[in-house]
Amino acid sequence: MNGSGAALLCWGYVLGLLLTGILGVSAQFVPWQEWAGLALGAALLGMVAATVMPRFWRMGPSWKAWVAAGLVAALAIVYFQFRVPEPGANDVSRRVPEEEFASVQVEGKVLSMPAVTRSDHARFWLQAKRLRENTEVTGKLYVTIPLLQATGIYPGHRVVVTGNLYQPQPALNPGAFDFEAYLAREGAFAGLNGREVEFAQKGQGKPWGWWRLRQRIIRAQVRWLGSPAGQLVSSMVLGRRAVDLPYDLRDRFIRAGLAHVLAASGFHVSLILGVVLSATRRFSERTQFSIGLGTLVIYVGLTGIQPSVMRAAIMGVAGLIALSGDRQVKPLGALLLAATLLLLFNPLWIWNLGFQLSFLATLGLIVTLPALTARLDWIPPAIATAIAIPLAVFPWILPLQLYVFGVIPTYSIFVNVITVPLTIIITLGGAISGLVALIFPLAGSALAWLLYYPAHLLIAIVQFFTSLPGSSLTLGTIGLVQVFTLYGLMGLVWLSQWCQKRWGLVALFAVGLIVSPMVYSHAASMRVTVLATSGEPVAIIQNRGKVTLINSGEADTVQYTVLPFLQQQGIARLDCAVALSADRDRGWLQIRENVAVEAFWRNPALQEKFSSPSQSLPVGEKVSVDNSAMTLVSARPPLLKLQIRDRDWLFLGKVQPSEKDAYGKIQTTPQVLLWSGNSLPSDWLETLQPQVAIASSSTVDADTLLQLRSQHTQLYKTGQDGAIQWTPHAGFETTHSQVDADAAFDY
Repeated sequence: MNGSGAALLCWGYVLGLLLTGILGVSAQFVPWQEWAGLALGAALLGMVAATVMPRFWRMGPSWKAWVAAGLVAALAIVYFQFRVPEPGANDVSRRVPEEEFASVQVEGKVLSMPAVTRSDHARFWLQAKRLRENTEVTGKLYVTIPLLQATGIYPGHRVVVTGNLYQPQPALNPGAFDFEAYLAREGAFAGLNGREVEFAQKGQGKPWGWWRLRQRIIRAQVRWLGSPAGQLVSSMVLGRRAVDLPYDLRDRFIRAGLAHVLAASGFHVSLILGVVLSATRRFSERTQFSIGLGTLVIYVGLTGIQPSVMRAAIMGVAGLIALSGDRQVKPLGALLLAATLLLLFNPLWIWNLGFQLSFLATLGLIVTLPALTARLDWIPPAIATAIAIPLAVFPWILPLQLYVFGVIPTYSIFVNVITVPLTIIITLGGAISGLVALIFPLAGSALAWLLYYPAHLLIAIVQFFTSLPGSSLTLGTIGLVQVFTLYGLMGLVWLSQWCQKRWGLVALFAVGLIVSPMVYSHAASMRVTVLATSGEPVAIIQNRGKVTLINSGEADTVQYTVLPFLQQQGIARLDCAVALSADRDRGWLQIRENVAVEAFWRNPALQEKFSSPSQSLPVGEKVSVDNSAMTLVSARPPLLKLQIRDRDWLFLGKVQPSEKDAYGKIQTTPQVLLWSGNSLPSDWLETLQPQVAIASSSTVDADTLLQLRSQHTQLYKTGQDGAIQWTPHAGFETTHSQVDADAAFDY
């Protein structure tokens, strides 16, 4: 088989894995009939290509190669289904329903170094072996424990964790993190909220592993550099997964468009391997190959098996083989080979964001960098390359970035250009100091100290640009059709000379393809979204380009629910915000740090609790809010009526025990009632007679639930149904599942 035929088989394998996205990325419960149908469709697609393609591509692969590619795609689908993690018959996750509310002891083997979470707990993976001392179990657990309990725990230790098992939650809100899917991709189907950890056996010591070398390097670099510069240097060498880099600094690097600097990636592998080959150029080709291969093995061992590092390592090995044989490497062929080998090793990586970004960025460098460098031949080569690299990568990762995050770092290209020298200095210096630290830690610390000023300068640059107004452009997420169309346009510019000459028009069309649907959606949409939160209801009203936020929730709710939703929707500005009830204004302060707020109203009863600049909402007076109107019916208890189109929405905030007697004074008849799910006075509910009730909880008070059912009120519970969305045309819809009238009242 010639080269084009082999490449076609590789592409067939990759395409087959991509087709699994039709069944959903989390495909644990897809029936085998659907898998079989998809595989059959891939094989038929190959036969259709075998009939059509040879007529248009006469110099291309034969019809037999197209048929073979279709069969390979079908086999890839079967192989993917075979590798999808599923809980075994004795998996610890199957014990969750009977143990969910009981304290349990789980014995198992620690699989990873404990890492710090955003809530200042420690997390690690545990291979479960035993439950309650006498029940043998299998499976993997995501364990969180108090930070101090993690002291002295290392991979390989046998420990007993006391805590509560729980089932991971899927994403209940648009744009939110899907914890259930994340654990499933890692082969885990349950979590353990631990309170106490004990060693199953005394005197276990520290088992050997690559983690010991990583910790030796990190400690040496932090010793004299301090925090966070020491962790920054270590993460720029080993990757942020190996280092507990402070989350605020990590988030700033991501917002600046420098996330790749903190991830062990192809840049690091290429840089380190390039320096090693330059230093050994006087040696024989066989010696260079051996030293280069050893360097790659050691670096992969230190960073761990990650798609981006493995991709660069495979391409590096291909380069070393070509160097030793005095041959040229075809970059595109090496990239395709690396993708195929990695996806044979783990086909689930096809949906790994790091894998996707790594290959798209490398493809951009291979395809676009030479043309850009040629156009910048009027400036020094080093500067031209520094400018061309981010320009070449940016368009290739942009569609995927918008599809996943919906945000563009505004100054990303400029920041990448000016930080190239610092990135190279810190990465190489960190690698050298790390190597020395493995032999003599104190000498490694001394070498790392030389990076003090470069590291702090890099931190200062990142902090400066992320503090500028408009440091990120929030456009909102785009659809799959837009993603494939954008990559199709880039493919045309790459392969078609006619499109290359008119690349400006193609780029203009691509921008219109991204912006036009967003502008139209914002200008024409009318939607009310009640987010899945606990406690006070949090709602976002999008009314013909105007956005209103009712309540913020606590700081965690803002960080993990409200802001991701606003980001997904492309909302960077709130025309109106209303604080109905809050114990503190930390959540509102966090919102104002990330989103511009035009008008901020608060319940007058919150005046003493609020430090944020705000206006007091008058009780009993109708206030016009763009295309709707709101009235603060009562300050205590907090009740806000919002009129949207022909519907009245009544928001009930947090109610103090002393305020419950005031319900009877409130006379209003809303169509929609939103409250926390707690007990409501029966006579008041009888007066309200709402058509729809939305509880910001997974449970509802039993007496209140029975009365709502007797009044034939449609009930939604955000803790079970996810976010609730209402539009004039579709009515009420749930994010997590469609709720029927009977199931809505199960408890």
